Amino acid sequence: MKISIIGAGAMGGALAEGLMQSDAVSASDLTISDPSEAAISRFSDSGASITTDNNVAAKHADIVMVVVKPWLVETVLKGIKPSLDYQRQLIVVIAAGVSSKSILSWLDKGDLVQPKLLLAIPNTAIAVKESMTFLVPVTTTKSETDIIHQLFEEVGHCLLTEERLLAAGTTLASCGIAYAMRYVRASVEGGVEIGFRASDALQIVLQTVKGAVSLLQATGHHPETEIDKVTTPGGVTIKGLNEMENAGFTSAVIRGLKAGM
Repeated sequence: MKISIIGAGAMGGALAEGLMQSDAVSASDLTISDPSEAAISRFSDSGASITTDNNVAAKHADIVMVVVKPWLVETVLKGIKPSLDYQRQLIVVIAAGVSSKSILSWLDKGDLVQPKLLLAIPNTAIAVKESMTFLVPVTTTKSETDIIHQLFEEVGHCLLTEERLLAAGTTLASCGIAYAMRYVRASVEGGVEIGFRASDALQIVLQTVKGAVSLLQATGHHPETEIDKVTTPGGVTIKGLNEMENAGFTSAVIRGLKAGM
């Protein structure tokens, strides 16, 4: 299975890194394309093919993944359209806020054959095979969708969803990874203020967050169930939680998520 990634920026590069670490793709089956030599040079020793010509990347792939900024999607798709074989290839577009209707119009070749199109929104943790990816089949069959779904499952968790929920998925998981990082940063700064070295505080916070995630994944519990286990009446945990809520913690998180819609 030959896969081409068109666009080697932050997301495209992370996608390439994750796929090359997975068991589903060998580096020799991967082509990475970007007009910037600097963007693809870091993959020169990876075993993957690299090129600055998007049409070269698109022509011989079984799966073509277009991973560029939203305002570049039209230009890139129209540029590779002559090289695409709609009867053979699966096309995955990874770009927030670009509708399938627009994509299909840009890919229209004036005949009755539509491209086999899917929309996807991963996050940058795909580089370490821990992405939360949202996948929308647009014109694919179940078996074709399953191929892409399984591919993203190799680099994290993939949720099949509707196009109307992609914006919500973007703010909850793609933007959400930045929000999670901001919590980590704030906790590290707090750890320094209460006496730990910054490097120690970082390790403490990372392990604590990792442990919280693992607990919820292992038990399937609602977060409040696990919170109740450590909120002793009159104890320090409930005092800390109440101070955070007094400062608007929950409200701030929800408002931040809604602001990204």
